[in-house]
Amino acid sequence: MIVRVSALAILLATLGMPAVALAGDAPRTVEARLQRIEDELAIRRVLVDYSATQDARDYAGYAALFAREGEWVNGKTVHKGREAIHKMLIDLYGAPPPGYVNTESYHISSNPQIDIEGDRARARSRHLLVLRGPDGAPTPALAGIYEDEFIREDGAWKILRRVDTPVMPTPAEWMEFIRKRRPAQ
Repeated sequence: MIVRVSALAILLATLGMPAVALAGDAPRTVEARLQRIEDELAIRRVLVDYSATQDARDYAGYAALFAREGEWVNGKTVHKGREAIHKMLIDLYGAPPPGYVNTESYHISSNPQIDIEGDRARARSRHLLVLRGPDGAPTPALAGIYEDEFIREDGAWKILRRVDTPVMPTPAEWMEFIRKRRPAQ
């Protein structure tokens, strides 16, 4: 017996379709299901690019991941709009020197849970910052939770609102750590 399987069937089986084929969901067309998968993959890419641009100190690339009216929130601190988000990074870390290559840290985003409703989505994920520790050993430094709202803006998924909730260390402990590490200006 010869069984023919389409490329779409293989793609859907490979991805597992957990977000698409939830129990109780109304039947959807193949096109609608494929669109949902493409949307989820695009949002996952934004989550990865968020960490990558931060690690590279590509502040313009980082800010561009946000919608025009996007917000970055941590406790009572809110930075609204791409310019304010860009300035936040410079205030936190300083301007990167020309040819900057990060050999001191990297960010990991994990466990994304993404819910899509048309041109809007919500995501929840975890984050971990790993720093070069004593003798060059990787050392976990900051862990927390991201609660995100996404919007499709000009055909691309953008962060409309990111709430960053540090878990370990506390926000006050983390800001003291940043103050001590930041180069003098």
